[in-house]
Amino acid sequence: MLSPFPLGRPARMAVMASGRGTNLEALLEAFPPQNPWGEVVLVLSDNPEAYALKRASRRGVEALAIPWRGRKAFEREALDLLRARNVDLVLLAGFMRLLSPGFVEPWYGRLLNIHPSLLPDYPGLHVHRRVLEAGERETGSTVHFVDQGMDTGPIVLQGRVPVLPGDTPETLERRVLFLEHRLYPKAVRLVLSGLAFPPGDGLKALLGEAWPRFQGLSPREKPLYLRVAALLSAWGLGGLVPAALMGQGGDWGRGAFLAAHLLAEDHPALRRELAELPEEVRLRAEEALRRVESPL
Repeated sequence: MLSPFPLGRPARMAVMASGRGTNLEALLEAFPPQNPWGEVVLVLSDNPEAYALKRASRRGVEALAIPWRGRKAFEREALDLLRARNVDLVLLAGFMRLLSPGFVEPWYGRLLNIHPSLLPDYPGLHVHRRVLEAGERETGSTVHFVDQGMDTGPIVLQGRVPVLPGDTPETLERRVLFLEHRLYPKAVRLVLSGLAFPPGDGLKALLGEAWPRFQGLSPREKPLYLRVAALLSAWGLGGLVPAALMGQGGDWGRGAFLAAHLLAEDHPALRRELAELPEEVRLRAEEALRRVESPL
């Protein structure tokens, strides 16, 4: 199985945050109670003073602080709470601690983070200052699966914004944060729909002759190819995946690539090409787009 999702029921999500919680607020708005995608049922923080806890409490979501007395104690209590609340997906949103392998491993593929840069560039702290100092002309944000490194896990989704003349770290932070409030919920819907997952057991067999090509892709390219594989598999065309990834998948392969691109970022030219495909292909692709783009 490539992904533990979709579940066939609304997901139970937990958010871990250390500070203001603006991305938490966006997630709470995107996944309220009774949302068919799922809802945030628990918010955890290592900081008892985090404003994120107040945001959650105002919306009637259970909000708990686990004061930091060391990583082992914090993680043990957090894992117990996640199990007790039957959480399906954990979302880090400004959580400023590095989690241990003992926490990450059982949640791998079900643990996401958002980082304010176009990973793998600029991992770590002070991102916006570093972006400006390097003279970059664009930046953005990345939602990724959490692995045992710092901001190194497989990418789910990225969004881009320009760097403008006269920008400061503060203006850049506001621009990227606005982007993140839309990017994170969309990435969560991709994961919950089974269209985003980290490479794992079974992928090599599915990709077949396209496996070497996939291995040679950059970290930013791999999510696109994984979405294509997931779409074709969901359409009952898993056997077409190797040919499609090699550019020999015909109309179905082309439709999957167009849909995979559009799931990440809308583009009028790609929409037009999709509309010109055979009706059966077009309808399946448009159904996938509507599902992920819809908040309900």
